[in-house]
Formats: sequence, C-alpha cells, structure tokens
Amino acid sequence: MDQSFMKEKPIMPLVITMAIPMTISMLVNSLYNIIDSFYVAKISEQAMTALSLVYPAQNLLIAVTVGFAIGMNAVISYYLGAGLKKLADTTATLGLFFNILHSFLIGMLCIIGMPAFLGRFSSDPEILRLGTQYARIVFLFAIPNGAGVSYEKMFQAIGRMKVSMVSMLVGCIVNIILDPLMIFGFGPLPAMGIEGAAWATGTGQVVSLVIYLAVYFKDSDNIPVKISLKNMQDSGKTLKKIYGIGIPASLNLALPSFMIMVLNGILAAYSASYVLVLGAYYKLQTFIYLTGNGIVQGMRPICGYNYGAGEYKRVKAIFQAGLELISVVMLAGTVLCLLIPDRLIGIFTSNQETVLLGKEALLIICRGFILSGVSVTISGVFEGLGKGVESLTISLIRYLVVLLPLAFLFSRFQGAAGVWQAFWVTELVAAVLSIVLFGRVMEKISKEKR
Repeated sequence: MDQSFMKEKPIMPLVITMAIPMTISMLVNSLYNIIDSFYVAKISEQAMTALSLVYPAQNLLIAVTVGFAIGMNAVISYYLGAGLKKLADTTATLGLFFNILHSFLIGMLCIIGMPAFLGRFSSDPEILRLGTQYARIVFLFAIPNGAGVSYEKMFQAIGRMKVSMVSMLVGCIVNIILDPLMIFGFGPLPAMGIEGAAWATGTGQVVSLVIYLAVYFKDSDNIPVKISLKNMQDSGKTLKKIYGIGIPASLNLALPSFMIMVLNGILAAYSASYVLVLGAYYKLQTFIYLTGNGIVQGMRPICGYNYGAGEYKRVKAIFQAGLELISVVMLAGTVLCLLIPDRLIGIFTSNQETVLLGKEALLIICRGFILSGVSVTISGVFEGLGKGVESLTISLIRYLVVLLPLAFLFSRFQGAAGVWQAFWVTELVAAVLSIVLFGRVMEKISKEKR
C-alpha cells in the first residue's frame, strides 16, 4: 500500500480524513467510560468512589502501553517516510513484543498491590472491598489490552485509521452492551455488581484485539509493515528510538494519575465528596480531551511521515490545521460545562450536595479548556516529530510543576475551590510556554534543512 498520500494530499482534508475515524473512536470510548461510571454509580456512591480510586492505576497501565505504542507509531511513520521499510518492520515487531511484556508486569503489580494502594486513600472497608474486586478482574486483561494498543498504533502509522476505528468501536459497543447485563444480571447472567463492570471492560478489549488480528492476517498483502522476527536488523538502535519517544509519552500519560492521587490527598481533607467530584470531572474531561486526542492521533503519523520525507513546511501546516480543529472541540466542551454543569455531574451521583459541589468545580475548571488546546496540539506534534522530551516538558508543566503547587497554595486560601482555580491558571501558563518551545523547535528544524 502506497503511503505517499501523506505528503501529497492537501493538509486540512488530509488531517480531517485521518482524524475523523480516530475522533469517532475516542468519542465512543469516552461515552463508554461515562456509561460505565453511570452504571457503577447505580450500585452505590461507594462503588463510584472505589472506581475513582482505582482509575489512577488503570491510567498507569494505559500510560505505559499507549506511550510505548506512540513511540512505535512515530518511528514506523518516520521510517516509512524515509523509505526504510525493513526498519519499520523491526519497529513493529519490537513494539508488539515489549508492550506485551510491559502489560504483564504492570498488570500483576496492580493486582498484588491494589489493597495497599487503596488503603492510602480510604479507610472505608466497603470502598476497599469493591475497589479490590474490580481491580483483581480488570487487570487480568492487561496483556490483550497491551497487544491491542500496539496493533492500533501500527495501523495508524500506515494510515489505516478505519481499521482502528472499527476495532475500537466494536470493543466499546460490546462494553456498553455488557455493562448493565453483567452488573445487574439478565436471564442466565448473574448480577455481578462492580465485578461485572470489570468483566465487561476486559471482554471489550479482547474483542478489539481479535478484530486487529483478523484484519492483519487476512489483508496482509496490503499492509506495508510486517511483524516478524526475521526482520530484526538494528534492533538495539530501533528500540532506543522507540523508548526515546515512548518513555516521555508514557510519562505524559502517567502524570495525570500522579496528579489525581496528589489532588485526592488535598481534597480528602475537606470531604470525600470532593474526591468523587474530581473522579467525575476526569470522566467528563476524558470525553472532551479524548476527542481532541483523536485529532492528535490523526496528525501524529502525518507529522512523522513528512518529517522523515523532509517536508518541513507541511509539518507547520499540519500543526495549524490541528490547532483549529482541536480549538473547536475545546470550545464545545466549554459551552457544555457552562450551560449544563449540574446535569453533567448528575450522571455520576444523585446526591444533590455533591452535584452542587461538582457544578462549582466545572464552572471554574472549564475556563482553561480552550487554552489547553494550544499545549495539547503542540505536544502531539512533538510526539510525531520524535521530540519526546519537549512533549514531556509540556505535560510536566500541566500536571506537576505548575498545577500541584498552585492547587496546594490556592487551597490554603479558598479551600477546595482553590484546587479548581489552579486548573485554568495552569493552562494559561502551559499555553504560553508551549508556544515559546514550539517556536524554538521549528527554528532548529529549519536550520537542519539548510
């Protein structure tokens, strides 16, 4: 399959064509996360709190597997753009093997360490019991999840976005259908409560992987990248490149988990309801940001391919197109939070006091959504260019270096509301610094061309 369309097709139509399948996938995936939380919240508020506390550990697994796969994706795209097909094959093979290894190790660690982890944030025995039950099952599916993510990024690297879309869609739909059936029971299916939510999630992940494997083996003649131990030339050099992008990308994705853990510690001092509000907010913001991430996933392989092909002007044009599209998404998210904040929080709890606390949080945090579009877009372009350290720098600003000190400081004066204020102030700082960093990187690339 010829990949030259990535450097020949007009920019905006190309970005939209690549981004739409992934955006649809991200939207459905986000919808699943919200529906999953909706059904779990029907069990009890304690079940929803347990799910919120397990979420950072789940996000850690996602961060490592997706982050490493992003490195795999960027390196494959670069090698294909440079015409180095054998090295692209090596990258795909190494990416799949090591991501399966990562998944196994982290999954086992999370299963073994979950009781102690949950105990750091709650002393409620029911929350601890529910959280441990959920984690014990959901992390059993770590390996199929890691393998599926690797195939997803491989198909994206070669421009086969529809394959990723179909696989993710079907997996999410399976999750959505199975959630109420397994949680509350139906016919011969017993009511499994929070364990049912975990089984539904794992089953959806397995279904997605099966679709990737079916397409890969059935349509192998039209797939320019082959996973084979026979093509393991320059393995050490290639693995270094993958980790060079993958480690910063993993840290980018893991930082929110660390941030949530720290913020949970700050908010728990005021009320357990604030912990639930933060968990609910992150489910909602996932719906917005994963939509933006769908656009980033469409941009990333195009950036990598054009960078490998020496088409630097197109890289700048891809950034501009991506920024415009992501800004529209962030504007839509802002409008929703301003118009119906209580209804959005009401998805996760029927407690009116908690709904009011969540409404206040959304009205404050959403001020930074549009600003965040700048740093999200620039970070995605950096990953596509293989500039993992620069991308990590932006994430450190957004999730650690600026946000956490501000949240702690503001909370001393405004209580929990100070934590919410810290979000939009951080996005303002991150947007300014991202623009400066992007200018420096593009200037350096221009000099390389000369």
